[in-house]
Amino acid sequence: MAEEEIVKQIVKEVLNKINRENKIGEIEDIAVNNKERILYCNYSNRHCHISREHLDILYGEGYQLTKLKDLIQPGEFASNELLTIVGPTGAVLPIRILGPVRSKTQVEISRTDSFAIKIKGVPVRQSGNTAGTPGCVLVGPNGAATLKEGVVVAMRHVHFTPDDARYFDIRDKEMLKVRLESPARTTIFEKVVARVKPSYALEMHIDVDEANAAGVGQNTPAEIIKD
Repeated sequence: MAEEEIVKQIVKEVLNKINRENKIGEIEDIAVNNKERILYCNYSNRHCHISREHLDILYGEGYQLTKLKDLIQPGEFASNELLTIVGPTGAVLPIRILGPVRSKTQVEISRTDSFAIKIKGVPVRQSGNTAGTPGCVLVGPNGAATLKEGVVVAMRHVHFTPDDARYFDIRDKEMLKVRLESPARTTIFEKVVARVKPSYALEMHIDVDEANAAGVGQNTPAEIIKD
């Protein structure tokens, strides 16, 4: 069967599935009041940042994302809109779009997700660094978009404002060591990249695999370890 016919068949099956889909798991919680500069760690389930071009294809020209809830990072939100990722063998996973619309589409999944969707060689990357990464098919209510690249496992990281970075004596892109304590198992994460920008809010991000391995939930206090 030609590739185009396979995609059409998958789209039909996935559209039926997405109409039944109303929840795909956890998204970041809103952080507690953080005037004390306490670093909290939150975990993210798989999600997608979408370009205007692809949103037009998947939901219709000019479609506007609708807000489910605000996220901790200023201006960012979890949308009500869901897509389905289709891997090279036809395996599918639901995924939520995070807003606002970006210049480039990026799909962030966990390592476990990559096995489930059967996409090989998904690298751990900083957000925005998608060159040479695997692609996938994204399916929405209005159709399907084929990505040549853009599927990553997000590198664990901490967002700092410049003031936060000065307070913690941190430089942009510095690799940090961070301790998370939980009743089940205390874990020290290394190679946690610092990201400094005026528009950020103080917060650590890990993915759901890392959270499960460390036995932590949302809004877990984190300690930066300075050698």
